[in-house]
Amino acid sequence: MKRSDLTRISLLFLGCFLILQTAYSQPWIASPQVIAGEAEGEHISGHVFHDSNKNGIMDDSEMGVNDVLVSNGLDWVRTNDKGYYEIKVRKDMNLTIVQPSGWRVPTNERMVPQFFYVYKEGGTGYPMRFGGLPDTGPAPEQVNFPLSREGAAGQQFSCAILADPQTYNNQQIGWLRDGVFADIIEADYQEGDCMIQLGDVVGDDLGLLDRLLELASATGLPQWLVLGNHDIDFDAKSNNDKADSWRRIYGPNYYAFEMGNVLFVVLDNIFYPCGEEDVARGRLNCAEDRSPTYNGRLTETQLSWLDGLIANTPEEKLVVLNMHIPLVSFVDAPSGQHQTDELTRIYKMVEGREALSFSGHTHTTENHAPGQLFEGWTESVGIKETQFRHIIAGAASGAWYQGDFNVYGVPMALQRMGAPMGYFHVDFDGPVYRERYIGADLGIESGQWVGLNTPAFRNWYDAIVQWFSEQPSERDPIPPYSVNDLPDTKLLTPEDFAGGVWLTANVWAGSAETVVEATLSNGEVLRLDRTQQGKGEGHILDTEFIDPFAAIRQLSVARYAFQSTRGDEKAQGHELFTGRQFGPAPPQPQRSIANRNMHLWRVKLPELPMGVHTIEVVSTDRNGLKYTDLITVEVRAERPARYWRQEIWE
Repeated sequence: MKRSDLTRISLLFLGCFLILQTAYSQPWIASPQVIAGEAEGEHISGHVFHDSNKNGIMDDSEMGVNDVLVSNGLDWVRTNDKGYYEIKVRKDMNLTIVQPSGWRVPTNERMVPQFFYVYKEGGTGYPMRFGGLPDTGPAPEQVNFPLSREGAAGQQFSCAILADPQTYNNQQIGWLRDGVFADIIEADYQEGDCMIQLGDVVGDDLGLLDRLLELASATGLPQWLVLGNHDIDFDAKSNNDKADSWRRIYGPNYYAFEMGNVLFVVLDNIFYPCGEEDVARGRLNCAEDRSPTYNGRLTETQLSWLDGLIANTPEEKLVVLNMHIPLVSFVDAPSGQHQTDELTRIYKMVEGREALSFSGHTHTTENHAPGQLFEGWTESVGIKETQFRHIIAGAASGAWYQGDFNVYGVPMALQRMGAPMGYFHVDFDGPVYRERYIGADLGIESGQWVGLNTPAFRNWYDAIVQWFSEQPSERDPIPPYSVNDLPDTKLLTPEDFAGGVWLTANVWAGSAETVVEATLSNGEVLRLDRTQQGKGEGHILDTEFIDPFAAIRQLSVARYAFQSTRGDEKAQGHELFTGRQFGPAPPQPQRSIANRNMHLWRVKLPELPMGVHTIEVVSTDRNGLKYTDLITVEVRAERPARYWRQEIWE
């Protein structure tokens, strides 16, 4: 055979490979096959099948898939050797399968996994702002669920896990697009990876959900979503109805799926409207004379469902619990509403297993290692220490899109403990995982803020915070200081050292295992201490324990002052949350300030010699991941003149 013939054959094979690769990389658009007719008796049945031609229909030549878990939202059954299942019909249920390891379910055009059939006898039954659920009619004769081998995750895969996009309007969807979504799209995610959004996907307006899902589908990742307290029907008359519009637009409010050696469990811990049962638990916000609100807890039905799921899961699998309201939180440690009731029951279910939880809600990044305890947890959720790792995944909206704009035109929105808006990238290898937090528009090499907490900073901070705490009608409309008044914190004098200068590192995903060290110009190594040890203590609120990097950007926001003569009325100052207007007014603090922090490290600087010093700060997390920042410090006998020296020209 001639060499030219070999070349042509090689090119032919290459072309076929590329065509096949392109075909497999395209989304598989299909849905469960619903066969009309009425279910026999009180049970519904069907098959889980290998959809070899990917048409969503169980053809005669296609085989069933055995041992797949099927649920009606309470009970569990497994498919037999022909892929057949039969399960009781509940009047209000999400009929779901658990995507088995080594397989994947199809998605719709928005990359929403299609593994469910939503059924509600009679529908919501009353008008709802966002439509609720229509009457689904009688349960169908059969529902068949398609599966494919192509595109399934292996033992090694990655997930983008983000919380609280919380878009209240279309302008904020644009910021989400140009912030966290842009980073995820640019990241090297592959077929077989996933994206999990941990609730508060929108901010009360479910009419925004379709646009947001379409934008997120540009990532090419299947979108597994969690229900948040801003994703519910606020006009629901009972907790049974509060997710009806969500179920119509997106899908189930609780479910599970497998990838590799991991069981992902999505929980709905938004109980709305809460009532006397919650008051009896000490949740006074649920009293009858209060406005309708929510409590963080699981229903008994869901707890039974979870117990059955765990019992049907091999012990070697990592169990990853995903919910909106955290199981425990540092920033809201004293609050029952903002943590999850009866955590001890969940602990008992997963006892002896490898487990991990992801949540959102608090607009903080919190990485709680096993064995941690903060004041309030025992009273609020009944635990004495954490039994497995709990991660609160920050917020894709940061501090609700507050703050000044970055160079990409997206609000900085530094969160309640100072971390940037962003998401967690998590690599899974069997039951082992490695997490890292990616700050929006900041690159993967960034993971901490480094600053100097000086006497001048503390005076500046205290004055503004005191002003901010006063009644707006009684205080001067202009704050006592702006960022322009803050002396250079990296230019130090002997007087500053005498008053105390603290080198700080705000490590966004820092945990009890994180080690932070600083190397001075003379080679001396200083070990920074974690300011909140997680040994049962409460919040430390002293100004010496404040991250200056975050606070400086949070306490003097110029965006309040933006005005125009021809612009929209709502563009004066800025609009946030549910249409609230902020400004036009002098620059002032945003509504969320990092005044307490569980991922802040600090060390008191020794008095440095006169001159210029470069300090290297390195944080190392539990997986050996390092973040390095350099800070240049000047030491002068006195501060030089700050502004233009006009006198030398006169």
